[in-house]
Amino acid sequence: MSRVCDLTGKRVATGNNVSHAHNKTRRRFVPNLQETSLWSDALGRMVRMRVSAAAIRTVEHRGGLDAFLLAAAEADLAPAMVKVKKQVKKAQEKAA
Repeated sequence: MSRVCDLTGKRVATGNNVSHAHNKTRRRFVPNLQETSLWSDALGRMVRMRVSAAAIRTVEHRGGLDAFLLAAAEADLAPAMVKVKKQVKKAQEKAA
C-alpha cells in the first residue's frame, strides 16, 4: 500500500539529515497517515479512507467530508475518492 493521502495527495518527500559537522545523509519525510472513516451527509454512511492527520483537520475546518470533496480538484484525489465525490454530487442533485 502506498504512503499517499487519499484526500490531499500528500506523499513521501525526501531530503537530507544534516549533522553538526555538516555531513548530509538522505532521509524520507513520511506523512502521518491514519486509516479512518468519515461521515458523508449526502450518502448517509461512513466512508473509509487513508488520510493524513492534517487532512482530517482540514475536512473538519471546511465543514465535513462532502464540502471538502466538492471543493477539491479531482487531480488531487485518489481514484476511490473521485468515485465518492461523484456519488456525493449525484446524491445532492437528487435531494435538491
